[in-house]
Amino acid sequence: MAQTTDSVTGSGELEQKQVLKKYLQETREALLWKLEGLTEKQARWPLVPSGNNLLGLVKHCANIEIGYFGPTFGRDWPNPEEIVSEQAWEEDPQADWYATADESVASVTDLYRRAWAFADETIDTLPLDAPGRVPWWTNSEVTLFRIVIHVSDEIARHAGHADILRELTDKSVGLYADNTNIPDWEKSDVELYIEKLKNLAERAGN
Repeated sequence: MAQTTDSVTGSGELEQKQVLKKYLQETREALLWKLEGLTEKQARWPLVPSGNNLLGLVKHCANIEIGYFGPTFGRDWPNPEEIVSEQAWEEDPQADWYATADESVASVTDLYRRAWAFADETIDTLPLDAPGRVPWWTNSEVTLFRIVIHVSDEIARHAGHADILRELTDKSVGLYADNTNIPDWEKSDVELYIEKLKNLAERAGN
């Protein structure tokens, strides 16, 4: 009989946690890399109609990890003044999607790195079937396993947003600085590829 994802426990749990954490960590690092080398203005600049910006994405993800791996399992963030409060969200539903005037790339990056450690402590100390509660969900009762998957999915989605925002900022692309996962093409090769895509789109449109 197939085992349900919310009941993955037992002797192999440590190895399962290591796999889950590996993919979560790789996505975290890919997201944070998109801030490297940018000015404060570039990191904050909204490049799409929604207002999404690179520094805001990282701040949002820090709040995601702190929220889901903290209060969901009865843990409090040690410095509540660093994160967006419920009152701030009530006043501005986008409060965690941008850095304030007194926040910097360095401070938001530091917050996110500490959020990783906080989240990982929850993952390391609780079993995967540990119960938790997400009060803003309709079905609020959850397990740690479900939350790790949920947060990994959210961070991966926002890392994809960051890919596009960074490319729009200075044309930088790729997974990591030392492994872009992009063909090593000359400028002329890129131009030919873009022209090919445009021609295919034109033909499809006709």
